[in-house]
Amino acid sequence: MTKEIEMSVTKIIKPLFNSRLKAIDLYGICPGEIQQCVLNKLLAKAANTEWGVKYGYGSMRSYDDYKSRVPIQTYDDVKPYVERLRNGEQNLLWPSEIQWFAKSSGTTNDKSKFLPVSRESLQDTHYMGGKDVAALYFRQNPNSEMFSGKGLILGGSHRPNHNFKHSLVGDLSAILIQNVSPLINFVRVPSKQIALMDEWESKIEAIANSTIRTNVTSISGVPSWMLVLIKRVLEKTGKTTLEEVWPNLEVFFHGGVAFTPYREQYKQVIQSSKMHYLETYNASEGYFGTQSDLLDPAMLLMIDYGVFYEFVPIDEVEKENPKAYCLEEVELGRNYAIVISTSCGLWRYMIGDTVKFTSKYPYKFVITGRTKHFINAFGEELIVDNAERGLAKACAATGALITEYSAAPVFMDENAKCRHQWIIEFAKTPDSIDHFASILDDTLKEVNSDYEAKRWKNIALQPLEVVVARKGLFHDWLARKGKLGGQHKIPRLSNTREYIDEMLVLNKE
Repeated sequence: MTKEIEMSVTKIIKPLFNSRLKAIDLYGICPGEIQQCVLNKLLAKAANTEWGVKYGYGSMRSYDDYKSRVPIQTYDDVKPYVERLRNGEQNLLWPSEIQWFAKSSGTTNDKSKFLPVSRESLQDTHYMGGKDVAALYFRQNPNSEMFSGKGLILGGSHRPNHNFKHSLVGDLSAILIQNVSPLINFVRVPSKQIALMDEWESKIEAIANSTIRTNVTSISGVPSWMLVLIKRVLEKTGKTTLEEVWPNLEVFFHGGVAFTPYREQYKQVIQSSKMHYLETYNASEGYFGTQSDLLDPAMLLMIDYGVFYEFVPIDEVEKENPKAYCLEEVELGRNYAIVISTSCGLWRYMIGDTVKFTSKYPYKFVITGRTKHFINAFGEELIVDNAERGLAKACAATGALITEYSAAPVFMDENAKCRHQWIIEFAKTPDSIDHFASILDDTLKEVNSDYEAKRWKNIALQPLEVVVARKGLFHDWLARKGKLGGQHKIPRLSNTREYIDEMLVLNKE
């Protein structure tokens, strides 16, 4: 394909998104009506399923009916239904055939979760999200020539589900690649065969080898794992920056983990002034958000997919009957746990992520952490958002670069002192770890009044401790757990020492 033809393809494709952008603009006008329409369709569709009959979906007339009859669910609540689906039963949670299961090991324990994926959820949620990413990106960057080349997508793998024909279990990204329209394969790399390889390190090598000479214009994936691929590409080519390999690269669509710890490293390996970074929120349970303004880190909540949203204030999460609010009832600046009802048969399902809204009409939000990913051993209520802000300021002040990190409480040492312990792998180590730790500690006090109170005069909490991790520690820790690649993530904050103690032992090997 000549450059002229490639350019014309881009010009032809861009206008096709205009009608969709008009629909997205309605998010700022009638969000409540849009969400009520989604709920009505979901309830009507599932009325004759086993779940729908149990809770009387056919007679529900309002959101109040729905939330009064159906309790909020966790994975343990729906697991018996999922196991039956995996063994071939149908019409349990959703009427259409469930063939695929997104495997999610989460970030708080080793148990795998198998989340049902319906054909409808692929089309009206995940693939719709992919289309809208392009639409919103073109609106923000009208001079884009993204379709003049290929999009590199870094995903996971899948395997057969209990040997049932056509039934698969694996990373959501692999399920998406397996079922994507053949037309999309003309604008993405690597090949499906390479993209679905299950041995992570062999996959990285194969992707690097197969794409080095390709005109890659966009990359998509989890920041931590994409950085591994980028560094391997640079090693193999002997280049210093990625634009020397892919001169037309213009955007990284990223998600899965917070981008803040990796931002400075990306600036080093991609120095092009035309490079853009756009965050997406595409989880195993559904596609929820897209950054709609390159200058605003908040994401637009995608409210007309097959997902109905509710939000539980973080202080209600552990209650027996937590109070949930619909979209129009949320308050700006308050931390909420997300509860979803979807076209794959997850009903009032708490996914474990927490968010904070930054604007209404349209509704934009930032991810603040996990319902089980925090440190509250001494009443400090430290969340991932606090940690990211503290680390960013410490890095900016000391010139440090962070590869990975995790933190947990020290409940009481031999001197009867309590503190937070951080284990950090640096891409660039600060001249003084003590200075870095002091800035981190001070910033946490600035952004979290509960932490500040517990640190007052060192009475409840001593200054935090930073342990420098050896190179490759977190990679090795994930490898030992069989969690390399895909959606697997480092547990950032933990209220117990389960993970950090394993890391500290491994750090000495």
